[in-house]
Amino acid sequence: MALAAPDHTDAPAGPAPAVSYALIAVNTLVFLLAPAAGLNPLYGTGQARVCAEQRYEQRWGAIPAEILAGRPLTSEQLAEAPDPVPGCPVAATPGKHPALSVLTGLFLHAGWLHLLGNLLFLHVFGPTVEQRLGRARFALFYLAAGSLATYGFALAEAHSPGSTRVLIGASGAISAVLGAYLRFHPRARVTALVPLLLFLPLRFPAWLVLGLWFALQWWSVHAAGPGVAYLVHVIGFSAGFLYACTVLGHPPRRPGRRPIPWRQPTKEREQ
Repeated sequence: MALAAPDHTDAPAGPAPAVSYALIAVNTLVFLLAPAAGLNPLYGTGQARVCAEQRYEQRWGAIPAEILAGRPLTSEQLAEAPDPVPGCPVAATPGKHPALSVLTGLFLHAGWLHLLGNLLFLHVFGPTVEQRLGRARFALFYLAAGSLATYGFALAEAHSPGSTRVLIGASGAISAVLGAYLRFHPRARVTALVPLLLFLPLRFPAWLVLGLWFALQWWSVHAAGPGVAYLVHVIGFSAGFLYACTVLGHPPRRPGRRPIPWRQPTKEREQ
């Protein structure tokens, strides 16, 4: 299902969503320079590039066991990780800071579909949430929600074989943006291209589109196999929705309008 920008024709015009556009640009640039894009000649081609991608993700991605222990995994621990890349020996990363990898992992993606899917949702819903929160608060919200989703996933995987798998992607932070958008604008109309209906453009309320998306993520946590950390989506979405609930009590100040100074009403003249 593809998405188009929601309808906010009645909303006042605000400043350009600089943070949303900057996040899209940074995610794209990091991916283009990383081995997963296959465009950087420094990482070679074929099997050499595949091994370089594994080392790159281990160095900069978030690994639950490292986050909880506060130190990088050893070569022996990495060798026991499930689903190793054939022909690529693993190596320890002694200079890695697990706490920092929680943030750097938000800007890594495993492939073009992973990147474009995340950036599509960020492009569609991010500017509206940024306008509601303001640039600085939106940037903090994005990073904090993404970090919270990563730590939540790490705690859930603490005693499972998946605790040594690398977690990468902006899905947790972007899911929080979706949750916040749902709380701010549940009745906004979103244009969607539904494959089952021959990709006809149809308009649905945001509560239906995002509600079904969240239900699918929740179901996938228990039904899907390893490969996609659906729990990160659930945690991020819930965190964004709950945070937006605390913001709704403080309506935004509309740009270009000044408060009217209070004036004492004039007394009617007696006849």
